[in-house]
Amino acid sequence: MEGYSPGEQPQDGQYIKLNTNENPYPPSPKVAEAINKEANTSIRLYPSPMADSLRRKAAKVHGVREENILAGNGADDLLSILVRSFVGKGDLVVIPTPTYTLYDTLVAIQEGKKLNIPFTENFDIPEGFAKRDAKLTFLANPNSPSGTFTPIKKIAGFAKELNGVLVVDEAYVDFASESAIPLINEYPNIVVLRTFSKSFSLAGMRIGLAFANRNLIHGMIKVKDSYNLNRLSIAAAAAALDDMPWMENNVAKIKKTRQRLSTSLTGLGFKVYPSQSNFVLAKIPGRNLKGIYEELKRRDVLVRYFDTPELNDCIRITVGTDDEISRLLKELSDILEKK
Repeated sequence: MEGYSPGEQPQDGQYIKLNTNENPYPPSPKVAEAINKEANTSIRLYPSPMADSLRRKAAKVHGVREENILAGNGADDLLSILVRSFVGKGDLVVIPTPTYTLYDTLVAIQEGKKLNIPFTENFDIPEGFAKRDAKLTFLANPNSPSGTFTPIKKIAGFAKELNGVLVVDEAYVDFASESAIPLINEYPNIVVLRTFSKSFSLAGMRIGLAFANRNLIHGMIKVKDSYNLNRLSIAAAAAALDDMPWMENNVAKIKKTRQRLSTSLTGLGFKVYPSQSNFVLAKIPGRNLKGIYEELKRRDVLVRYFDTPELNDCIRITVGTDDEISRLLKELSDILEKK
């Protein structure tokens, strides 16, 4: 098998990092206050096994019960728990493609039977996507790397068709128009995942939440690590939820810059997919963009290039600050003129 390969993570500050969809703005000041308060002699003690304070706060914010929430060491931890909970050797798992490739890796570890179903050319879900006998069906919404969004009504339709579990990965949903969390009250086979890495600017703290019917959550608890979230992360996430206006203000700035970036890229000759995330996928049909990615890197600007047949004519660009995007557009314009 091949392991998951994350985007480049240089630590020296040399680059403008527009490759791994981190938030360019800092988290709420309440987060630092909470971490400082928690960073005392209490760190000699184990954290709450169920991250109770975080689950209480999240239940209040999202209008569900604590029993409907499981916290994890990032959404990736929760994805691992889900696959280990529901997939045995030879069990069918349906994954649209191209999407987040960690799904493939986790299924391979469990020796599941993976069925990749290609999106349409415009990244819509094709007819026949819902396979009744699939143990798990994954749907990143908004999707990565395209940023495109599947309407919630359509997701509800998939849940009706499936006997197995439908995982709606909402890592980027705070940049979109609506969430699938309300569906868990109607459909006992839906799990909705959230992360604090994107909209809440806490990628370095590794915090995720799963929302589902209490029976699904109860089963997943049996599979999770004993203490899968540390004391500082629990405090940071609860504080972030306690200052929703801060996050929402950052999201509004990113959406505004996203529109400017999309318009400017179109003016440079790219096809830009309609994004409801904090990144855009830009394409020059039929042209391999590895050279553009490499030239941008030489100019200290990192974007994401996927060396696969269906994506090698694309680059994915994280929405940074206005100054970062101005620099990106300047360098891109110069590169394209010389080509």
